[in-house]
Amino acid sequence: MKKSMNISDEPKPESVLDEVSFEGIARYIKSDKCKNIVTMAGAGISTSAGIPDFRSPGSGLYNNLQKYNLPHPQAIFDIGFFHENPEPFFTLCKDLFPESYKPTPCHYFIKLLEKKKKLMRHFTQNIDTLERVAGLSNDKNVEAHGSFNTGHCLECGDEYSLEWMKEQIFSKSTETVVPKCIKEDCDGVVKPDIVFFGESLPQKFAQNVSDLGSCDCLIVMGTSLVVQPFASLTSRTKETTPRLYINLENTSAGSSDLMSMMFFGGGGFDFDKEDNIRDVFWQGTCDDGCYALADLLGWGEELRQMVKEEHERLDKEKSASSKKKTPKSGQDKNDKSSNKSPDKSPDKYANKSPKM
Repeated sequence: MKKSMNISDEPKPESVLDEVSFEGIARYIKSDKCKNIVTMAGAGISTSAGIPDFRSPGSGLYNNLQKYNLPHPQAIFDIGFFHENPEPFFTLCKDLFPESYKPTPCHYFIKLLEKKKKLMRHFTQNIDTLERVAGLSNDKNVEAHGSFNTGHCLECGDEYSLEWMKEQIFSKSTETVVPKCIKEDCDGVVKPDIVFFGESLPQKFAQNVSDLGSCDCLIVMGTSLVVQPFASLTSRTKETTPRLYINLENTSAGSSDLMSMMFFGGGGFDFDKEDNIRDVFWQGTCDDGCYALADLLGWGEELRQMVKEEHERLDKEKSASSKKKTPKSGQDKNDKSSNKSPDKSPDKYANKSPKM
């Protein structure tokens, strides 16, 4: 009976933290005990870059899609609806396209963790590729919901580059352009490799999930922990692994049981429990949380300098690129564009993402 109710007679294990607090997390990260940190991130780490999140009342993406005449807000990322009508998604693409934005201090904090040889893996729900722009190594970065970095023809499977998709999507300023495959005898829609509701998650996600069980610390930022199976990752750590949650709101309370989280969401954190030995909630923006943590770690000035220098570099690159580019006419079927990626078979996927 006790087993079925997740009750144990075994004593609660001792905390690896000297204090269950934000400061205690920082001291633990600085110590030699903490060598492998896993980070999880959602849309909240990109909002200061100008990219809207999905669920914030009033400003969230799902609250501002009325102009697309969708059957329901989530339909814009539903693969069934996309097959029927891809135009709303590609209209939205002009606002979401990653090259319009710069990484935030939060992205550079994750890069700084890698630089300090503390980062084991970064799992992101975001499709904006800003981790890539911030310089995070590919082997450290798991884009659980895919990204704009590449696209594939839904008919023949040919792969296309981000640059090619950008040129197609922005080729007409006042009209929506649905990118079409340029392969001879194919007229398939080229869809960015982001995971829609009803599609499978990338193999890389399944291949790295085990990291949660062996990490020394988990830092979760800017996600409401609603979308599965991503949200359930928090339950895969060892029962003594410290977990820090940085977010505007504490939306992660609930059962720590894996099956309950899969059905009902939540992070299963123990913030308010008397026997909490590891979970800490820091309320505020992700950027403020990362700066505060970096200051406690003695990395604050280094992080601020990194953000300043990287933003200046990106601004210069953007300016130089805009001067070099000249308007190009649309490509016809026989154009073997250099912007097209080398032929590759479509990615094979492992885990199914449940429909919302």
